[in-house]
Amino acid sequence: MIHELIKTFFAIFIVMDSLGNLPIFLSFVKNTPKKHRERMIRETILVAGVVLLLFLFFGMVILEFFNIDIHSFKIAGGLILLIFGLKLVLGLRLLEERARTYKSAVVPLATPLITGPGVITTIIILVNQFGILITLVASILNLLVTYIFLDKVEFLHKILGRQGSDALSKIMGLV
Repeated sequence: MIHELIKTFFAIFIVMDSLGNLPIFLSFVKNTPKKHRERMIRETILVAGVVLLLFLFFGMVILEFFNIDIHSFKIAGGLILLIFGLKLVLGLRLLEERARTYKSAVVPLATPLITGPGVITTIIILVNQFGILITLVASILNLLVTYIFLDKVEFLHKILGRQGSDALSKIMGLV
């Protein structure tokens, strides 16, 4: 069970790309009062968590509603993950420029960056493969790690810098 939890955790962690999203979040919180920043982090994690849990518990029901079997979904999900990986490896920042126009970090960060198509696909496949309990625990742990990363964004940015964050993103895209 521990082995499956570790596999599930890292599968979600890689697709969630919390470290790769730090520069986008940093662009939102620069020169922002600490109280407002903390509220943005809580809202972001809450919205990402709600979306994640919605698909964790009801993803298969949603697929069945649209008459999509898990095998077809795995193929489509694989294509999404391929595109996501290519985006990371090639360093494409398609959403980052558009994200700066939002007044709150919740929309671009919570979804689609933290809990986007890649994470949703991964969650549904992992629930099908390992069950709800292991996927739920791994998901909550990932949200906790993301919360910590967002809370310590300036410190992590000083350590990693933009290039370090991009390099980690590319490595995760390769994985």
